[in-house]
Amino acid sequence: MQEKDKYFKFSTGVVGYPLLFVLVIWIVFWFEIRFGFDFNRFGVYPRTIIGLRGVLFSPFIHADINHLWHNTLPLLILSAALFFFYQKNAWKVLIVGIFLTGILTWFLGRPANHIGASGVIYMLFGFLFFKGIITKHLRLIALSFIVVFIYGSMVMYVFPIDPKISWEGHLSGIVTGALLAFTIKKGIAPPMLYSWQSKDYNPEEDEFLKHFDENGNFIENIQQEDLEAEEGIKIIYEYKEKAMDDDSKESN
Repeated sequence: MQEKDKYFKFSTGVVGYPLLFVLVIWIVFWFEIRFGFDFNRFGVYPRTIIGLRGVLFSPFIHADINHLWHNTLPLLILSAALFFFYQKNAWKVLIVGIFLTGILTWFLGRPANHIGASGVIYMLFGFLFFKGIITKHLRLIALSFIVVFIYGSMVMYVFPIDPKISWEGHLSGIVTGALLAFTIKKGIAPPMLYSWQSKDYNPEEDEFLKHFDENGNFIENIQQEDLEAEEGIKIIYEYKEKAMDDDSKESN
């Protein structure tokens, strides 16, 4: 199996799991609206025992339709990228990331109910960006730049610029993502190595380096068999007398 097939193999889970996650949060919101429930109290309430339940419940709870919609597309796209490019660690990143993001929010947050999947989105953003740079794999580096290009403006919301936004949850998410990026090392696509980067590389057997002497001067390195073949080449010329036309014959 080729390297690209081993680490970047498409499966139904790449699309199915993100769609399932998004579907659940929409169903929860529909249930609230349809039956008149308010699940906001199940969010993360910092530094209280009962507030710890929000570590598990808060990603599925949203304040209104705008809050839900703004989280839907980033969650769908970033989680799909996670399951395709890091499929061997996707569930680990998602489960551990949700837990750590919620715990950090519980420690850092203001006394309020912190709800929404934005902390998970920032966690995915942090992981995809930092991990791609660390691995030095061309595909994953490209993914890092794409993520920054599309969602780089989110970084401003890790600062307290809007009292209605849980910047603590955003900050907790991006810190958690970066932490996971630096700690998870197994099951990641290794960077493609050139032959001269291999442990078994022998400079004396390098066909390119054979064209240079010990001083770095270029030399024409022709094998003895080629020299013998060239010396054995014989060029045979055949001459044919050109026929004279009738006018030339008469003038003579």
